[in-house]
Amino acid sequence: MKSYFPSEPNQFLPPCRGKARMGVGSVSLNTSTPSLTLPLHGGGDVVVPYGASGMKSLLRFVILSSALVSSFATAVEFKQVQANESTVTFGYKQMGVPMEGKFAKFTAQTSFDPAKLAKAQARIDIDLASIDTGSEEANDEVKAKAWFNTKAFPGAGFVSTGVKTLGGNRYEATGKLTIKGKTLDVTAPFTFQANGTRGLFDGVFTIKRLDYNIGEGVWTDVSTVANEIQIKFHIVLTASPNKK
Repeated sequence: MKSYFPSEPNQFLPPCRGKARMGVGSVSLNTSTPSLTLPLHGGGDVVVPYGASGMKSLLRFVILSSALVSSFATAVEFKQVQANESTVTFGYKQMGVPMEGKFAKFTAQTSFDPAKLAKAQARIDIDLASIDTGSEEANDEVKAKAWFNTKAFPGAGFVSTGVKTLGGNRYEATGKLTIKGKTLDVTAPFTFQANGTRGLFDGVFTIKRLDYNIGEGVWTDVSTVANEIQIKFHIVLTASPNKK
């Protein structure tokens, strides 16, 4: 779209046709009157004339709208977990062959505001008996005493101790991971994408199963089942207004 600038203070811009994106919505250029119709972030429109005073109004509108959008983006706290859209999965190698599985039941509690990382919190509790390796026989095996021993240790849990930014939409969470009664420090890098009031967390980190006594006795042979277990999480949250 061609831009025009008035040479005289009170000279109006010639009529234009089309639309342009300005970050707050679609800008309509009126073909009958020298004005712009701009949508407001919260709904409704505002009409701005083209003239010298109109251009000043337009600039003020754009600045104010940008501030409102920025305020909206940082004035929300993502904490309402959408369990039916979230997943916790794992990957490992058995005899050198990549394998995957998931946990069907888990709960998550989070509090995340990108502008207030010092107050970020996360807790994930996993029902180990809900493990799904893709085979009923394997499921029964990993619930047994040598592996997760779900009768004595029905759950595993992660509790965050801190979150820091890595730049852009990348972050890193540190925390405590407890499996089979053993608690160790872990670091989990993740990405965060905000889409309106929805937030998407995607992360992956690796643990060594023998550090948690997962696979005892003959199963300590890592040539059969690798020691490294990759944990992946995809957490979907919705935002609520942030209380100041």
